[in-house]
Amino acid sequence: MEYVEKENIILTKTYDFAIRIVRLYQYLCKEKKEFELSKQILRSGTSIGSNAEESVGGLSRKDFLAKLGISYRETRETRYWLRLLRDTDYISQE
Repeated sequence: MEYVEKENIILTKTYDFAIRIVRLYQYLCKEKKEFELSKQILRSGTSIGSNAEESVGGLSRKDFLAKLGISYRETRETRYWLRLLRDTDYISQE
């Protein structure tokens, strides 16, 4: 019998979000010539999914929760960078 992993909606959504963050980074660098804020959002925005992914492989419940906690904090940080980019007219609400 072949093992098939069930889809994890959190991992799917955080991966898709990371793709959007990478594309935002590329846009900011190429079109807006913005390199500092773009690096910050690239780091925090892609870290959300990587920590969520790591949490699934946690060795214990404590390890699982610790990785999810990091993912949550990275989410908060990314939200900050997105607001800052919006409020300084690098990106629009859309």
